[in-house]
Amino acid sequence: MSRTTLRGENSTAAPARRGRLVALDGLRLIAALMVVFHHYVGFGGGPTASENAWGRPVSQVFHHASAFGGYLWTGFCLFFIISGFVICMSSWGRGLGDFFTSRVMRLYPAFWVSVLATTAVLTLWPVVRKPLDAYSVLANMTMLAEPLGYKVVDSVYWTLWIELRFYLLFALVVWRGVTYRRVVAFCVLWTVGGLVSGSVKIPGLELFAMSEVSSFFVAGLAFYLMHRFGPNLLLWGIVVLSWILSLRYAGDHQGDLTGYLGRALPSWPALLLVTLSYLVVAAVALGFTARIQWRWLTVAGALTYPLYLLHEYIGWTAIRLLRNHAQPWVVVGVVTLGMLLAAWLVHRLIERPLAPLLKRGLRGAFEQLRAAEPATGAPRVGVQAPAAVTSQQDGDLVGAARPAP
Repeated sequence: MSRTTLRGENSTAAPARRGRLVALDGLRLIAALMVVFHHYVGFGGGPTASENAWGRPVSQVFHHASAFGGYLWTGFCLFFIISGFVICMSSWGRGLGDFFTSRVMRLYPAFWVSVLATTAVLTLWPVVRKPLDAYSVLANMTMLAEPLGYKVVDSVYWTLWIELRFYLLFALVVWRGVTYRRVVAFCVLWTVGGLVSGSVKIPGLELFAMSEVSSFFVAGLAFYLMHRFGPNLLLWGIVVLSWILSLRYAGDHQGDLTGYLGRALPSWPALLLVTLSYLVVAAVALGFTARIQWRWLTVAGALTYPLYLLHEYIGWTAIRLLRNHAQPWVVVGVVTLGMLLAAWLVHRLIERPLAPLLKRGLRGAFEQLRAAEPATGAPRVGVQAPAAVTSQQDGDLVGAARPAP
């Protein structure tokens, strides 16, 4: 690639404002609905009648559709690729304080509501899953229940601990200033760390190497560099290696799901869906979806995170209560629409009002921190670029939502 193509590769300046990548919002919605379909139609909560929301194995309820649903866990793979893409985009030209503020604003309001709502539903109707004790619920409110050794209120929260570790690692790049070379170096080092973590016994290495899923985030980072600077052989090499590692994980994970699904399924459809996830994000990165500007997709992008957080245990409870009153597909449709409505309410009544309050509070705290620092050349910690960024730039696995920092 010529030097002209990579002009600005060492710059940490914020990118020029471009049209919103509306297609990413649509992909978020697709990924979220894939996971919903997997949990409602492909899984149901367990292979036995007693632990399944339908009161019997899903293979007896949906037959062939349940087999297809057994592969749609791959929606979270698409989430992770998008997360790498958007986190790189949103952190370019911004300081560590902005990065931290945007993550707290985006993740915690909907998460707090989800923890409390799920606990309330399971307390009132403990028909599929039982509620946790009050102390465990309190630990969940930190989003650190898993590393603290507590059970999670809803099993979908497992992806959040993965996301948090990715943010912590990428914060090192943000701290120094996000540039083309630093992002490429991060991709290479993280990939190497994942490859060697299984054979090199270094305490804590696998905790951050995340060898099973890091390839998805790395691919997303590389796709954003393609979007910003254009594709080249190095970036394609990173993507192809990440794709190969992702296929290995997908095949292994599909096999691991046999006990949960109550039947063995061939792995090739999972590999195909992961490959399609790579292809659709590549299409966005290379500009093939630039003409898609449907405004309703922006709303869809705002709903994906609360939908993801709310849908599983609350949805299973609703299915158990409704399963004898309507046909299975009607129940799936009603519960899914109900979860979408609940997600919209969380976004409209919780996320949007709380975001400015958190933004002001955290920015004020970082401004005080900066004011207390000596005037040295130390790396910046506080807020940079006071102008608001687009809601999509602040998105990730969880979907973007206004208002953004």
